[in-house]
Amino acid sequence: MNTAPTTGTTAEPETVHARAATPNRTLSGLDTLESEAIHVFREVAGEFDRPVVLFSGGKDSTVLVHLARKAFWPAPVPFALLHVDTGHNFPEVIEFRDRLVAEHGLRLEVAHVQDWIDDGRLTERPDGTRNPLQTVPLLDSIAEQRFDAVFGGGRRDEERARAKERIFSLRNAFGQWEPRRQRPELWNLYNGRHRPGEHVRVFPLSNWTELDVWNYIEREGIELPSIYYAHRREVHLRDGMLLAAGPWGGPRADEEVVERLIRYRTVGDGSCTGAVESSASTVAEVIAEVAASRLTERGATRADDRMSEAAMEDRKREGYF
Repeated sequence: MNTAPTTGTTAEPETVHARAATPNRTLSGLDTLESEAIHVFREVAGEFDRPVVLFSGGKDSTVLVHLARKAFWPAPVPFALLHVDTGHNFPEVIEFRDRLVAEHGLRLEVAHVQDWIDDGRLTERPDGTRNPLQTVPLLDSIAEQRFDAVFGGGRRDEERARAKERIFSLRNAFGQWEPRRQRPELWNLYNGRHRPGEHVRVFPLSNWTELDVWNYIEREGIELPSIYYAHRREVHLRDGMLLAAGPWGGPRADEEVVERLIRYRTVGDGSCTGAVESSASTVAEVIAEVAASRLTERGATRADDRMSEAAMEDRKREGYF
């Protein structure tokens, strides 16, 4: 099977529509998910004026970019990418982000949290984490750039608050999620109507699981940052999570630094993104590991989700997720 290009090539990616046209062939589960996501991308292109794709360099947003390239091939992706950069990202992820953008001729907008801290619009948190500080730069960027649709890589299997989301999630003029204003989504019909100042968050991967994402990465040959695979790194244990030292603070005086064979299941602000001990160094080995896990990647490795019982709900009300 031909697969979509990953880096440095302009070969035409095979779409699910081409595979479906093969006589006596039915769509697999991955084909169905891919077809739904591509349909969502094209719906947004038809309904909105200024969409943007949130892109962190993580696995889900990288799969989004891959799907967007398939959706509009051979034309270029008609959307910009937006990264809200906390300044506490892993260097491997930033290097990957910039390389992917350059290789595929994409347009990247970066909102640096540090800029908001420097001019007084934000204040550094006492605990050093900047993940909660992303909300204001995101909402400011949406308003300044007049983005009316914002693609995200959220999936319903990640967390209870995310399970409530529609694929088209209407946000008010303050970027907030209002449950009573969400629209039914029947027969793959999506309502993108919104008032001036409002926008819609769009989640093409809503119905995917972590295992679906990894199976798709394997099938399509999608490149990811190296930290998704086993490597040795110095870490320290805090609140049951293995955290790496960095400019975000740590280890504390009572935290011992040890070298472990680890990998990351998700990437984000280094102050709150934990690693898992793992020897999985290939996609196939990661798939086997994920299939055996009983914790989602956010539940296992994201300290920001543990700040309160309703941490994700709080962020939705504030306008981030």
